[in-house]
Amino acid sequence: MLTTMFASTLARCLSALALAAATLHCAAQTEPQPKLDTVTLTAGMHNIRAEVARTDEQRQMGLMLRQEMAQHEGMLFVFEEPALHCFWMKNTLLPLSIAFLGDDGSIVNIVDMRPQTTASNCPLKPVRYALEMNQGWFAKRGIKAGFRLSGAPFRP
Repeated sequence: MLTTMFASTLARCLSALALAAATLHCAAQTEPQPKLDTVTLTAGMHNIRAEVARTDEQRQMGLMLRQEMAQHEGMLFVFEEPALHCFWMKNTLLPLSIAFLGDDGSIVNIVDMRPQTTASNCPLKPVRYALEMNQGWFAKRGIKAGFRLSGAPFRP
């Protein structure tokens, strides 16, 4: 019982420490990150020009402090391993929708995210990719879980 309580407390402390470190890193940012390399993704007949966040630093900064984003643009987050990669919107000014994607580009789930919150937005199962678009982009095009995006990052 004591070991379980200790493990649970340790997990909560480590989680709080990671959130605090991310908050400090992000609080130091006063400008949006420069535009990243892009990749073209296809969602049916719709083309997406997605900036690619590959490094920890790029993923942590994401779309924070951006004032606007064109309708056909987004940000693709690429992780080394599939996991339950959760996202939050602290210092993100734009309302966004996020699609969590499997290795083949299939959408696991889509979440609408509110700007400037620390609420966690998570995939329903482990994923390597997440695509942020302006809020409502997927819904306006009838794109839902199970739909498959195509493009260079995804394996058929």
